[in-house]
Amino acid sequence: MNLSDYFIHFFRLFFPKYCEACNVPLLKNEKTLCANCLYEIPKTKFHEQEDNVLNRMFYGISNIKYSSAFFYFKKGSKFRILIHKLKYAGNQELGIELGRMTGREIIGSFYDEIDVIIPVPLHPAKKRIRGYNQSEMIGIGLSEILEKEMRTDILIRHIYTETQTKKTPEERRKNVNSAFKVIKAELITGKHILLVDDVVTTGSTLVACADELLKIKGVTVSVVAVAFADI
Repeated sequence: MNLSDYFIHFFRLFFPKYCEACNVPLLKNEKTLCANCLYEIPKTKFHEQEDNVLNRMFYGISNIKYSSAFFYFKKGSKFRILIHKLKYAGNQELGIELGRMTGREIIGSFYDEIDVIIPVPLHPAKKRIRGYNQSEMIGIGLSEILEKEMRTDILIRHIYTETQTKKTPEERRKNVNSAFKVIKAELITGKHILLVDDVVTTGSTLVACADELLKIKGVTVSVVAVAFADI
């Protein structure tokens, strides 16, 4: 055991870290989730099948090429708290780690085709309130693992919209219609873009973003989220 390992062991002894899902103390080699929760997390495995249930959500609606999510966002699941902590509890590092986990899951699949990562943007006013964009945190982790560039200066949210949480699918579509626009289009001409979000429920936000990006010549859009709401 080197000096660094002794320090980590000593620090964890008096200031233990806890699993973000089940709140048990983490062991020295565990990060964010304990080994048990890592084993139990309900992975979708959508990246292993091009024609998956998430991709079918977009058929006839938007020309999105590939769609995937890391895990199922199920009612009553202990893993729902991960998204709550990311969005509402200021846990930015959790977002980055979830991005890394998602990246490790999809690397080596058809997602290797992508050229650039673009997180779903927040309106500047909402970002000031929250302090950060949760999708951007996920994008940072994805960018690290996939070794692809992330850009936050190409797709912007220029219309402030109400929260989507309690809206019907139709209300969600109307709420985000025309909320996004592309700037610096020349930087993504001919590129395959990976659009990143935290949770997919109806896909309305992803469709609104993808449709703007697809207006640019030669652009291909695929999407990935940390969680898929199995409703």
